[in-house]
Amino acid sequence: MQRPLENFLRALRAADIRISPAESIDAHQTVELVGYGDRQFFKDALCVALAKTPDEVAAYDDVFEMFFQRDEFDTESSPEDGESSQPPESAAGDEAFAEQMESVPLAEMILDADGNELSAQMEQSANRVGATEIKFFTQRGYFTRRILDDMGLRDLERLIASLRRSGEGDGDDDNDGDATDLANRLEQGRRYLLDETRAYVERQYELYARANGENLREEFLMETRMSNLEHRDFDRMHKIVRRMAKKLATRYARQRRHTKRGQLDIRRTMRKNMPHDGIPFEVFWKQTKIERPKIHVICDVSKSVAAAARFLLLFLYSLHEVIAQLEAYAFSDSLIPVGDILNNNDVEQAIPEIMNAIGFRSTDYGQALLDYESGFMDDLDRNTTIIILGDGRSNFTDPRIDIMRRMHDRSKAVIWLNPEPETFWGTGDSEMPRYRPFCHVAKTCSTVMHLERVIDDILKSYARA
Repeated sequence: MQRPLENFLRALRAADIRISPAESIDAHQTVELVGYGDRQFFKDALCVALAKTPDEVAAYDDVFEMFFQRDEFDTESSPEDGESSQPPESAAGDEAFAEQMESVPLAEMILDADGNELSAQMEQSANRVGATEIKFFTQRGYFTRRILDDMGLRDLERLIASLRRSGEGDGDDDNDGDATDLANRLEQGRRYLLDETRAYVERQYELYARANGENLREEFLMETRMSNLEHRDFDRMHKIVRRMAKKLATRYARQRRHTKRGQLDIRRTMRKNMPHDGIPFEVFWKQTKIERPKIHVICDVSKSVAAAARFLLLFLYSLHEVIAQLEAYAFSDSLIPVGDILNNNDVEQAIPEIMNAIGFRSTDYGQALLDYESGFMDDLDRNTTIIILGDGRSNFTDPRIDIMRRMHDRSKAVIWLNPEPETFWGTGDSEMPRYRPFCHVAKTCSTVMHLERVIDDILKSYARA
């Protein structure tokens, strides 16, 4: 029973339940201890060994019921579409074809309507053809056919064809009608077997491969330009952004916990304890100071960069656990603070409100920088990072480079994220070549993947010896 348990652990991992090698060993030891006799006891014991959170318990229940489901061949059920797909029953005239049937074991199983034997045979064939290795939605038909071929479907189809030819005689033979009847019943059983095998493979896909499809879709979205994302992808992107932010927050929190103690300072500890014959009564630690960042985000919410601004704000506000002070501003032809809007509303509600207040207008970077200087420049200090998201296109108005210089001098870092390719900078009304000397970092940021790298670099910059 080791292989089914290992497949079950794979299915749990595919459902985002984290299972370490040590927990896998615990699961095997649990099975050895409790056995498979009592289904509920077996389920609960494995749950205690493997599921660690309420969400994982819920996912575990779903996977367990799906994995250990053994009702594929339910001979009592009736089809909903009105076409018979149940296994046929034996008839008195079948003895006349006993010799032909002996060479096709699958036909005998179908006529016997032995659901348990068919189910066991199908699982054995699935293991032989590697159905648990299914990875993509498009492989379902492939594995269905391979399982059926391994069970002997081709021999069954040849037998059905032979019986139909026998039934098409001149009618003088009494066995002609029996041959046609047997062929019809075997065809009914073939359709039934096909339906049940499809259902089995569909369940294997749900258990092992659905997460692969989701991961491929997420990888595609993470590398797609934020301005090209469709509205239907926003919910999925929000989940991706929150997960990325949580990963960074966890990594940063681990660093902060590390600073409470640091690494053991062996030289200082040994020197201090020399009067005690080297016994470490006093222990000293090397500590790394990590400051909580202060970030000012200035977002261009004109039509050309509105989508990118949406995900930047979502990403940063998902990092609230590690960012001590996050101030957000939005601008098009003027600049306003939007922190209260984002704090008091869900992001899904806040973004439209911000757009209605200041978005989709003609861009004026000079006026936006002037508004920032007059209202919020006093909040800048040497621990503040300024993130500007925008394409740097100011519609040929005064870009106010002098204000940009003062922001650079008073802050820890100025980071400019431009959704346009760098080859477009300086073309038309783009002022990026004039802004760039006063940015510590200026780079293209058109995807969520770019965004994650930038935020990760910012958090790393606050760790210093």
